[in-house]
Amino acid sequence: MRHVLGVLGVLAAAVLLAVSAAMNWRFGYSLGKTEMDGMIYGAASAAADCFKALVPFYFFAAIRNRMWSQAAAASVVWVVVLAYSLTSALGHAALNRFDTAGQRAAHAQSYQDLRADLKRAEDQMGWIPQHRPALAVQAEIDGLKTQKAWGWSNGCTDVKGNQTRAFCQQVHGLSAEHASAKQAEALGKQIAEIKTKLANANGNGQHGTAMMSEADPQAAVLSKLAAFVGLGIKVEDMQTALTIFVALLLEVGSGFGMYVAFSTWRLHEEKSPLAATEMVTASAAPIVAPVTARIAQRAPQTPVAIANDNRNVPVQKLVAPETDVERFYKERIETTDGSSLTATALYEDYIAWCEEQDKEPLALPTFGREFGELGVQKAKIAGRVRYIGVALKSGHVSEDEKRVTVPAPVSGAQAA
Repeated sequence: MRHVLGVLGVLAAAVLLAVSAAMNWRFGYSLGKTEMDGMIYGAASAAADCFKALVPFYFFAAIRNRMWSQAAAASVVWVVVLAYSLTSALGHAALNRFDTAGQRAAHAQSYQDLRADLKRAEDQMGWIPQHRPALAVQAEIDGLKTQKAWGWSNGCTDVKGNQTRAFCQQVHGLSAEHASAKQAEALGKQIAEIKTKLANANGNGQHGTAMMSEADPQAAVLSKLAAFVGLGIKVEDMQTALTIFVALLLEVGSGFGMYVAFSTWRLHEEKSPLAATEMVTASAAPIVAPVTARIAQRAPQTPVAIANDNRNVPVQKLVAPETDVERFYKERIETTDGSSLTATALYEDYIAWCEEQDKEPLALPTFGREFGELGVQKAKIAGRVRYIGVALKSGHVSEDEKRVTVPAPVSGAQAA
């Protein structure tokens, strides 16, 4: 289960890192005057964003190995790349949010205008009197023009007598009906066009955005929720806050996601003993004085006489505190001729000692370096790195340790 969670965490962090790197690449690409300059800036921005996710590993590894200068350098680098990545993420998120909000506002306004035009045309259609089709009315008007009264009245421009007056009134009534029919046809075409545009807007998936009264519904809803709890936040301020939140999500998730996901696997502690034979050199070191003599050199010195002084003033040397490796050696290691101890077994016993003492164990390279400074001989026997002349006080020696015999050192006289 732990490995499943770790894999899922790494995948999620990788997605956030890929999104953040893509945003940085687009931001860097926009800075170039030419396409080549844009590619250069984009590649540098993406590489800086990826390096942002790796710096936490370097930083805590430097602290574990007590390399303070490297830890400080990692901190400076991380602050710079994080600030650069954050600015690009903010710019990209703001640009996309405001562009999307502007498009939604334009669609909403256009939809509302079409609805208003449709309502106006339908109202005008209701105002038109009852009428017959324009062709039927025109046909009746053409029939009246063939009568003698049309000629007598000179096309109803010179009305004389009751007969021509009645005739012309009939003609004028038909002309008004014909005009109403023509207006109704025009309004019918206009209504059909508006309905077609509305149908196209709905068919293109813009119905949801067009019907919204707010350009940014998320910011509007959050602003209303904030008003319920007594916080008067404007929609514009909420949009800015959401933009910052998205940028922080990407930067924090991509910056620390990998380091947090890998915490399920103890990379330094569990894998280091298995890599002991690969991390330690195979060259044998010369035999030096016992470790107890080295530690004894740190004991306080006896009082010495100071020149040109009648009194003997006791002068003591400053004694450096024992390191954890020296304490481990004194408590768990004993010197025995003919014995040897593999680097893996030694490091495993050191980890067990650290757990008993509630201490954080050193990494294998650091432990091997400090243990080697205590003067223990090291050699490669049967393909494995071993420490000569030492054994564990606990007596927990594996069968592999018991089968290995170490030849005793040969003196110069015997060699001759």
